[in-house]
Amino acid sequence: MNNYVLLAACLVIGALLRRSGRLPANAASSLNGFVVNISLPALTLTYVHGLKLNASLILPALMAWVMFALAVGFFWLAGRALRFSRATTGALMLTGGLANTSFIGLPMIETFYGPQFLGLGILIDQLGSYFVLSTLGILVASLYSSGRSVSAKAVVRKIALFAPFQAFLLALLLMPFDYPGWLAELLKRLGATLVPIALVSVGYQLQLSYVRGRTLPLAVGLLFRLVVAPALILILFARWLGGDILNVTVFEAAMGPMIGASIVAIDHELDPPLVTLMVGLGIPLSFLTLPVWWRLLG
Repeated sequence: MNNYVLLAACLVIGALLRRSGRLPANAASSLNGFVVNISLPALTLTYVHGLKLNASLILPALMAWVMFALAVGFFWLAGRALRFSRATTGALMLTGGLANTSFIGLPMIETFYGPQFLGLGILIDQLGSYFVLSTLGILVASLYSSGRSVSAKAVVRKIALFAPFQAFLLALLLMPFDYPGWLAELLKRLGATLVPIALVSVGYQLQLSYVRGRTLPLAVGLLFRLVVAPALILILFARWLGGDILNVTVFEAAMGPMIGASIVAIDHELDPPLVTLMVGLGIPLSFLTLPVWWRLLG
């Protein structure tokens, strides 16, 4: 319940700040820059460093990679068939292909499956969702951010300089060492700024008037994110996983759009109005669809 309140409060605060005119016109860009360069790296350094790797958990971690690959193929075909712009197609690939497996996912796992599965959720989130965002997500964002071709060298450089990706590599290197108490607390507090700042930014940019002219891509994007993607993951992974491991993996795939992916999409100017609608409407809608998935999964 506390997460629901925080979600609603931050979106409303962002909208009120826009209407009040108290912030400069480029406020959203500044907020997004803080999230990408401070909040996300701190969160990665905190949770990846503390992961307990296990060979049996490789498949759940691969879920986000498989789902993103499916999303890229699905939205590429949908974009061509429905004549979406490159920016719109790229925006849907990022926000439709990556799930909110941390802020929404972890509390939902604890609520529906119990705290004993939080470790699995963190693994799916850090080695799955955020690692995909830091690599393939940046690749897609770079390719779709302009109409002209992008050199492989430029894309590799962009991935290498992406702060969350650098933090991920550093966290892996530091796994054998314990953080000093003050550093662990600092990283945890900085990482905790991700959700409120990112959601205020989304609320600042979210305007329901954007729905006009974007109903079709919005409907296609949300249908894939909340219904099609988890159904495909269930079909593909049911052969290899079972029990609560399968249920939690599919449940994570059913989460609303990933906030970090929306920030990257907006930073690359991939149809920002559509991105804010995907997050601003997709996350509240997921609160209705997730209990349905939980019941279907038994």
